[in-house]
Amino acid sequence: MALPSTIAIDGPAGSGKSSVSFALAQRLGYLFVDTGAFYRAVTLLALRAGKDLSDSDGVAALARSAALDITGDLGSDGRQCTVLANGEDVTWEIHSPQVDAHVSIVAANPGVRQAMLAAQRALAARGRAIMAGRDIGTVVLPDADLKIYIDASLEKRAERRYAQRVGSGEPADLAQISEGLRQRDTIDSQRDIAPLLRAPDAVYLDTTTLSFEQTVEAAYQIVLGWDRHRPAPASAPPGQP
Repeated sequence: MALPSTIAIDGPAGSGKSSVSFALAQRLGYLFVDTGAFYRAVTLLALRAGKDLSDSDGVAALARSAALDITGDLGSDGRQCTVLANGEDVTWEIHSPQVDAHVSIVAANPGVRQAMLAAQRALAARGRAIMAGRDIGTVVLPDADLKIYIDASLEKRAERRYAQRVGSGEPADLAQISEGLRQRDTIDSQRDIAPLLRAPDAVYLDTTTLSFEQTVEAAYQIVLGWDRHRPAPASAPPGQP
C-alpha cells in the first residue's frame, strides 16, 4: 500500500500533536520532525555567540549560515530525534532554561523563519517524514501529501498538561495552566507571522474524548486512508482538456 511521503500535523498548544506525531512516526517508520527544534537551535547558537537577540538582521544572518539537521537517531536517552547544529548534537541543550527564556524572540524573527523554512522543506523533501507544528500545513508544507489538524477542548488540554506536570513531579496549578493555554491560543492564532490556522484540506481530529492510544490509532487510520482525503484535481477551464 502506498503511503503519503510527507505528513503535516498542526494543532494548538497542549493538543498532544508532538507526542502523537512521534508515536505515529515510530509506527510507520518515518522521521519525526518537531519544527520548534530549529528555532531552539538557532537560539542556542545566538546565545553562545553572544548575539543581541533584538538584532533581527544579525540573528537572521546567523540562522542562514547555520547547518541544521534532524535525524532519526533515538540514542538511548529517551529522545524523539537527534538535533544537529553545525554537526554538533544539541538535542538536550536546546531545551535548557536559558533557551526556553529566549526562543520566543528568535521564533518571531521574520528572517529566521524564512531561513528555517528552507531547512524544514529540505528535510521533508527526503520523504517519509512527519512534521509537527502550528503552521506546517499552511506555510511550511502547503503541498504535503496528507495534513492532519489535531485538536481538543481547552479544558481537556489543560487537564492533560496538568497531569503531565504532576506525573513528572513538577508543581502545577490547573487554573494557571488553562489560562496560559488560552492566552497562547490567542497569540498563536492572531500573530502576523505564520499564525495557527487549520488548512482547508486538513483532516480534523478531535481528541477531547480519546485516550492517547486511541488518538494514535485514529491518526494511523487516517494515514492508511489518506487517498480518500486528497483533494480532487481542479477541473480544466471550458475548452481545455
